[in-house]
Amino acid sequence: MTQQKNPDPEVGDIPPAATENEPPPLPASALTDKAIAAPRVFWPSAALLVIFVAVALIWPEQMDEYLGNVMDTVVGDLGWFFVITVTGMVFFSIWLMFSRVGDIVLGAPDEDPEFSLPSWFSMLFAAGMGIGLVFWGVAEPLNHFAAPPPGTGEATADRARAAMDTTFLHWGLHAWAIYVVVGLSVAYAVHRKNRPISIRWALEPIFGDRVKGWIGDVVDVLAIVGTIFGVATSLGLGVSQVGAGLGHLGVADVDPESGSVSTTLLVVLIIVITACATLSVVTGVEKGIRFLSNANMSLAALMLLFVLLAGPTFFLLSDFVQQIGSYLQNFLSLSFRTFAFNGDEGEAFLSGWTTFYWGWWISWSPFVGVFIARISRGRTVREFVTGVLLVPTLVGLLWFSVFGGSGIYREMFGEGGLIDGEGAVSTDLALFQMLDGLPASEIMSVVAIILVIVFFVTSSDSGSFVVDMIASGGDPNPPIWSRVMWASLEGGIAAALIIVGGASGSGLSALQTMSILVAVPFVFVMILMAVSTGKQLLAEHELLVHGRQRRFRKSIVDEVKEELSDVRHPQKRR
Repeated sequence: MTQQKNPDPEVGDIPPAATENEPPPLPASALTDKAIAAPRVFWPSAALLVIFVAVALIWPEQMDEYLGNVMDTVVGDLGWFFVITVTGMVFFSIWLMFSRVGDIVLGAPDEDPEFSLPSWFSMLFAAGMGIGLVFWGVAEPLNHFAAPPPGTGEATADRARAAMDTTFLHWGLHAWAIYVVVGLSVAYAVHRKNRPISIRWALEPIFGDRVKGWIGDVVDVLAIVGTIFGVATSLGLGVSQVGAGLGHLGVADVDPESGSVSTTLLVVLIIVITACATLSVVTGVEKGIRFLSNANMSLAALMLLFVLLAGPTFFLLSDFVQQIGSYLQNFLSLSFRTFAFNGDEGEAFLSGWTTFYWGWWISWSPFVGVFIARISRGRTVREFVTGVLLVPTLVGLLWFSVFGGSGIYREMFGEGGLIDGEGAVSTDLALFQMLDGLPASEIMSVVAIILVIVFFVTSSDSGSFVVDMIASGGDPNPPIWSRVMWASLEGGIAAALIIVGGASGSGLSALQTMSILVAVPFVFVMILMAVSTGKQLLAEHELLVHGRQRRFRKSIVDEVKEELSDVRHPQKRR
């Protein structure tokens, strides 16, 4: 089979895909040794980022208000659509896990995985939501406990169960199913069809050669912009938690009016975290990113074990077991919950929490999905889906049961103090306030700060790596200078918006809102990716079945011919 020459320099030479009579080719390298620049992706992405940041710097409060109004309208009206679409992705992922296509290997049929299981789990988990677990581990269950979903009973136990059920919904199977759809679609295109690492190639079965043109460019630009916005927002929110922790420990001064540390300290933290992320992304996946992910997961496991053993251990274990059952029992009703009969209160909760989370996970899905695809070569489809969907979900639910359960236990049976008199929860401080009630609280607060920093470093370096791969035309090992540029850009955007937004946080709020709005068009891309991937997997499975049948028939025919030959020429037996 000869290699197709692609006349469009934007996407490079395209290796041959599978034909009807032979399996997909082994991926060698979809690109030349030099990075293939993608100017139709790079420059529009850079221009959109510069324009947005410039407007946000000049008119931060107006931008925040305008985007907030747009999001209230769009997300409020499309809440039902997000709910049914994301739930559909869960069922699609479950079908992949148990269907006959699960044995297809993302690579050569006899190829071993590129990374060991522990390293693979650590990298996908750290990139996927490790930062969020630390940030929201205590705060979200407490928020739902203080202001439960509409329709929750007044009893304290009812509020606690509803709080944990809702938290499990937002951080459970649905979030990781979003990553499964994008990650598997890209992994199949890259490792089975020998395509460059880019979102556009997952849509090739639907759009054909048109993915080399403006359609593919738009998809890749959306992926880059959404990733940069998402990572920069998370970096800004993360340093606010680190700053709150330093203030809580008395290391940094806290402004009595705003209740936050100085903007200068936050900018310094961003510079330090960005420098660490840049160093990690320069060393690549095999060294820096894998090392940091493994180290961070070990540190997170130690902290989880400490809180479990130092806190109300048997209550937390009972809470975990009970909430797993409650989550499974109420899975369908939670998945399709839109609060249709709860009026404005229900609409506000849906758009402020569930729809917001679905949009947030979707905006992160290009980054996390492409990164997971990059590190999943050699896995079967079933391994991929099981590893991405089930294992991180169980670990995440255990984390929320321990940290969120500890916070709720303190409010229900302990000294309280995590929810103020007005029913508000300090999201930045909730983790450190909960640790105050445990032994060695200062030491564990320092560990928590380190954990937050390293989780943000792993997210930033992974995000920069993915953006650089897409902006370089799908090069799996893009040049170092561009890795440094994207990592620095993420930190620069976060720092600039923190400086101009000040204590109000209007700059970061606008950036966060924009991240969610990017998810609106991308959700349609994800639907097409699911259709495309399902179609390809079924078609390849049929080819493999027919190939096995042909080989079986041929072996039978050869055996019969040999027997007939022995009958006709018995002397040959001797």
